[in-house]
Amino acid sequence: MEIQELKALIKETIREVLQEERLRLCQILVPHISDEEQSELEQDFGSPFDDADEEVIDMTDWVKNGNQVSQKSD
Repeated sequence: MEIQELKALIKETIREVLQEERLRLCQILVPHISDEEQSELEQDFGSPFDDADEEVIDMTDWVKNGNQVSQKSD
């Protein structure tokens, strides 16, 4: 295996580990709530789906794809 191939393999492996750790950190930082608590929040503040008219950016891609958010336009 050439040095460049080895470097690329190490770089990709480190990228994957960092992505896994970032996802783990997100899970730790987001508090868990019960279904009852979620229902109370939706009663008090409404459902996120009620705000369909406002511009919303789905940050799931940002977390999964290493800080890159695709800008989708209608």
